[in-house]
Amino acid sequence: MTAPQTPHDDQPHDNRPPEQPHHPWAAPSGAPSADPTPGGSAVQDRAELRRELREAALIALVVTVCGALLGALWVWLAPRVPLIADGSGNVYLKNIEGEESVGGDGTFILMALGFGVVCAAAVFLIRRAGGIPLVVALVVGGLLGSVVAWRLGVWLGPTSDLAARAAEAGKGVTFDAPLRLQAKGALLAWPVAAMVTHLLLTGFFGPRDPEPPEADWAAGPRQAPPPSDG
Repeated sequence: MTAPQTPHDDQPHDNRPPEQPHHPWAAPSGAPSADPTPGGSAVQDRAELRRELREAALIALVVTVCGALLGALWVWLAPRVPLIADGSGNVYLKNIEGEESVGGDGTFILMALGFGVVCAAAVFLIRRAGGIPLVVALVVGGLLGSVVAWRLGVWLGPTSDLAARAAEAGKGVTFDAPLRLQAKGALLAWPVAAMVTHLLLTGFFGPRDPEPPEADWAAGPRQAPPPSDG
């Protein structure tokens, strides 16, 4: 004769709730919750945009001021175009086949390209995150800086009053022609070089966005490879 089986009092009871099935699309339990404040993300985005706009305005101003340095270097390094007067008010080129007239444009373009590369590299080192406002600031500042360099170089260079300069120099005496920028497209060298350089630096050395953790969940469970016949 056997006694009825009853649960022993000394056996531990498992009071834990049953495990819920894990849905593959459910967020992990330790994931941070969304911002409970309504519009909190929008306020943060506006503050970030205002900060980027302030930085962009400051960068554009600094780059424009650098145009004064380019203008001074252009006056110093650009080749001079020699002129000569015949004493009757007529002025002629001393070297008809000389290339000094196009040398001024070439000097301006080469230095403007260098200024664009240096400015873009400096901005990238200061603000690696990049962004459209910074690129726009480099382009606008480079264009304004080129205009400042052009006008300052013309002002600091030889006078543009050829009649007065020829009368002062006298008959048969060589004097320098005024500094001119014949190809106005040279003004685009600085902003184009700055934009291309900054985009290349950001593309190769800029920060990368982390991959979202949902990528593995979206891929679904991985299937084991079928067993080989061998």
